[in-house]
Amino acid sequence: MGISIRAYARHRGVSDTAVRKAIKTGRITKESDGSIDIEKADKEWQINTESTFSNLSKTVSKANKPKSRPISQEAMDAVDDTLKEKPGSTTTYVQARTANEILKAQTQRVKLAELKKELVNRDKAVAHVFRLAREERDAWQRWPSRIAAEMASQLAVDQHTLHTLLDRYVLQHLSELADITVTFDGR
Repeated sequence: MGISIRAYARHRGVSDTAVRKAIKTGRITKESDGSIDIEKADKEWQINTESTFSNLSKTVSKANKPKSRPISQEAMDAVDDTLKEKPGSTTTYVQARTANEILKAQTQRVKLAELKKELVNRDKAVAHVFRLAREERDAWQRWPSRIAAEMASQLAVDQHTLHTLLDRYVLQHLSELADITVTFDGR
């Protein structure tokens, strides 16, 4: 049998609210009878508190480095494990903090890349490519009118017939190009 939450708070030198919060977040666990085993809770408090602060200090020191480094596979696996857990299962405080800190670091990396103008706005890029493709299509559609007279004189053929043929084949080719399907892999 252990001691009460208030007694454990006095033992730790913290408020009983801090102890309740530690229980709620999974930093320490209660016994089946609702009491707290001092030795077990002290070990959990020490491990989870040190892990949390060491993770925070590591994240802060990584954020201050000029070059960004890829996140380790172990960290990504920890986040994956945390996110894959089924509803009703318990996520430890350390796992939740680690997942949160990794997410914050990734968000900051994206914001930094955006500030450095290393990212491209997808909507603007799609609109730009669409405009360029339309300009090229229009230029090809105007080409038979511009070149038909010169080609007809060099080939000694009827200008109208040549213009009609060029126009038909250019439109056929543009139609074939329009049927090409482009897929994006999301990167």
